[in-house]
Amino acid sequence: MEAAEAVETIQREMTSFARRARASAGRLHPELSLVSYTLLGHLEESGGCRATDLAAHYALDKSTVSRQVGALERAGLIERRQDPEDHRVQVLDLTDAGRHILAQVTESRRTAFRERLAQWPEADLERFAEYLVRYNAWRGPAAGSGPHPTTAP
Repeated sequence: MEAAEAVETIQREMTSFARRARASAGRLHPELSLVSYTLLGHLEESGGCRATDLAAHYALDKSTVSRQVGALERAGLIERRQDPEDHRVQVLDLTDAGRHILAQVTESRRTAFRERLAQWPEADLERFAEYLVRYNAWRGPAAGSGPHPTTAP
């Protein structure tokens, strides 16, 4: 397989992976989209943050994050609290219900990955993991050149 063909195959398979991930998120919890799951996960990892921090981290429009945050608040999965260091700032954090649902969905996702990868040799799993980390670590071309970061896969 030539490099150009390999890149086309990677693009096609990554697109298929993304579609499957979005579809499976709805099956794991009907009210929790893949974006919502990702935002909840980031809030858990960070111990809470501002909505603008979420938008910057995921290179999302502030209005997109605002809609997602609003839906998560209405569902009782996140809450706003005053930042102890700057009382003008509100920090988003998981509620107990949010932590519970995130844990459920995370475990369901882990189970699905384990089942899908159960027959893979350990060396293949390690190599695949290394490749994904390397792929996701790329930060794009220098500012001012190339595609906008939100358009790159």
